[in-house]
Amino acid sequence: MSSAIINGKEIGQEIRGAVATRVASLKANGITPGLAVILVGENPASKTYVANKQKSCEQIGMFSELIKLPEDISEQDLLNQIRELNTRSDIHGILVQLPLPKHINEDEVIQAISPEKDVDGFSPVSVGKMMLGQDTYLPCTPYGVMKLLEHSGIDVAGKHAVIVGRSHIVGKPMGQLLLQKDATVTYTHSKTPDLPSFTKQADILIAAVGRPNFITKEHVKAGAVVIDVGINRDENNKLVGDVNFGEVSELASHITPVPGGVGPMTITMLLENTVQAAEKELERQAK
Repeated sequence: MSSAIINGKEIGQEIRGAVATRVASLKANGITPGLAVILVGENPASKTYVANKQKSCEQIGMFSELIKLPEDISEQDLLNQIRELNTRSDIHGILVQLPLPKHINEDEVIQAISPEKDVDGFSPVSVGKMMLGQDTYLPCTPYGVMKLLEHSGIDVAGKHAVIVGRSHIVGKPMGQLLLQKDATVTYTHSKTPDLPSFTKQADILIAAVGRPNFITKEHVKAGAVVIDVGINRDENNKLVGDVNFGEVSELASHITPVPGGVGPMTITMLLENTVQAAEKELERQAK
């Protein structure tokens, strides 16, 4: 059996079309959704991500402002820059591209972003609300995965979801979002003994470890849905995921490719969150 491919590019475009309609509606009411992206230093991967985010904003009619700061900027100067953006009425979302240089405390920086503008969903306030199932900005990658499942007609209620990885950005919030949709959730990680004994139980397997081709057919039961969050380079510098696509696609019922699976959804949900922030601003003005 070969898998149905979950096409993140197509699903992302469909969602972006709906978001663009909302942008047009906001503009008709005098508000252009604005996203500020802060880039510290010259990390090539970060520069590529930031360029993609800006281009995506422009394509749907949003305002995007890139703030480039030197590698050696002090933490205080960066915090001051964020606080200034917190006060600007034309900016509805603030994103600080990670990773930051070693001398800057990422936690302090994320906490400095106003929760009303935390469109990455990383602040302690956003994370706390997500854990409680309250209205908040959801972290873009796990949110994107939930949309992929939804648009593919995969009902997670009652399913056993196994997550490989426990990062703050993907693994931990992914489990919470699945739990809120009534999945039974197991977390696994680098200290889990006999990993296949857990992953082979998964109806839905989420791989988010950052290791090329790490998940093989030994880890997957026939008919599982496999979501590959990893973006890695193999020894030939080819873009690959955490899942050995060739092997696992023979077993899985559905699978996301790399590239073209989860990746496009991350930026799509960033746009969704920013537009949501602008809509909330319009609601506040109407009161």
